[in-house]
Amino acid sequence: MAAMAETLTGASFGQSLIWDNINWTKVTAQVRRMQMRIAKAIRENRFGKAKALQRLLSSSFYAKLLAVKRVTENRGSKTAGVDNVIWKTPIAKMKAVYTLKRRDYKTLALRRIYIPKRNGKKRPLSIPAMKCRAMQALHLLGLEPIAETLADPNSYGFRPKRSTADAIEQCFKALAKKVSPQWILEGDIKSCFDKIDHDWVLANIPMDKVILNKWLKAGYLENKILHPTKEGTPQGGVISPCILTMTMKGLEATIRKVVKRTDKVNVVIYADDFIVTGVSKEVLEQKVKPAIQTFLKERGLELSEEKTKITYIDDGFDFLGFNVRKYKGKLLIKPSKDRVTEFLSNIRNLIKQNKTIKTINLIRQLNPKLRGWANYYRHVVAKRIFSRVDENVFQALWKWSKRRHPEKSARWVRKTYFGTFRGDQWVFYSDYVDEDKMKSRLFINQAARTPIKRHVKIKAQANPYDPNYREYFIQREDRKRKTGSG
Repeated sequence: MAAMAETLTGASFGQSLIWDNINWTKVTAQVRRMQMRIAKAIRENRFGKAKALQRLLSSSFYAKLLAVKRVTENRGSKTAGVDNVIWKTPIAKMKAVYTLKRRDYKTLALRRIYIPKRNGKKRPLSIPAMKCRAMQALHLLGLEPIAETLADPNSYGFRPKRSTADAIEQCFKALAKKVSPQWILEGDIKSCFDKIDHDWVLANIPMDKVILNKWLKAGYLENKILHPTKEGTPQGGVISPCILTMTMKGLEATIRKVVKRTDKVNVVIYADDFIVTGVSKEVLEQKVKPAIQTFLKERGLELSEEKTKITYIDDGFDFLGFNVRKYKGKLLIKPSKDRVTEFLSNIRNLIKQNKTIKTINLIRQLNPKLRGWANYYRHVVAKRIFSRVDENVFQALWKWSKRRHPEKSARWVRKTYFGTFRGDQWVFYSDYVDEDKMKSRLFINQAARTPIKRHVKIKAQANPYDPNYREYFIQREDRKRKTGSG
């Protein structure tokens, strides 16, 4: 234990290991080295060796440290499971590391909550207990290198180094040319996470079957009643997205087996959403769709007949919040109308719900949302929509300002709440005193000031666990820091 403390923290031989002093660079490097070996074994079809390396990694102290770090620092770290336990303190985190053992491990039931969907309905979310989350994170370290090595080349969801921007750029590459296919099958899988067949998962996901079975059969607790889980993988589980990636593995190859090169088929997958292009409606209806249905049926899944449709490119389609459509032969990708409307509705509601809040606090709530939304769409044809969003936000803030001072003139309101920023004289702002007790001014973030930059799509075969792509990813990160694009 003392030697381990010296290795990870640089502390003297006799000191105990302290969470806040851990050298995470060394920890990550050690785990990364093992993950690269797992990926190499898979590339060489040495599946037995990969399994042995996975087992070694899941018992590694370094891996256990990273697993606890992940679940105590991610977005859901403050949400407890059915046991109401949260690891907040460094001591609690350190103690948790030593509890991550395969022997005598028992899963707790999942805590069932519901979150709103865009269509007004609610999506069930199953939250594992903290220890179960950490165990999932631990085994994910050994599963992810395999998933990355075997996943479809044009699969982009829930994968490291990949994003929706890559998926949308692939849509552009597949559809932009004059000779590109004109028809698109929009695939929607019915309740994907909730319906994956357990027997298929246990037979095809390369990880510890005993542990995996415990997670799948954990059940969920709702209104103090335990419900069994006979199918599906919990959406709140740390490892569930990777299991979904492995479940969708092979879809692209399955489709290509039933089509010819002249059918102009391209596949773009993002988690459980996907599109398939084709030279004609008949190719997609008679060849591609049946192949997809057979592929999904083997996994306990099925297409949603209501949401799965075949579309002509001139009519356009929505995918991942973007609208893809040709206008007089030119392909333009824009933010979808529904997403713009939804975003503006959320912003207006936030402003209305904070009628008496301090101006500086309102701006601090709005700016991350405005900045994040604009950054999501900064790679497509969005400049005009950005300006429209800014105009709508301005109108909402003007009403908010006028409502607070009904007896003041418009000129007074303008002078009090709106200042000049980079030539624009009507930018919502607030003065405040910063940490150094200096007077500062914070302006509202304007979407139209976000530069539009074409995204550079990741190479389809690029694998972060393959040393042959090490320089590629370094260069890609450098370009991203310099230009804001991939």
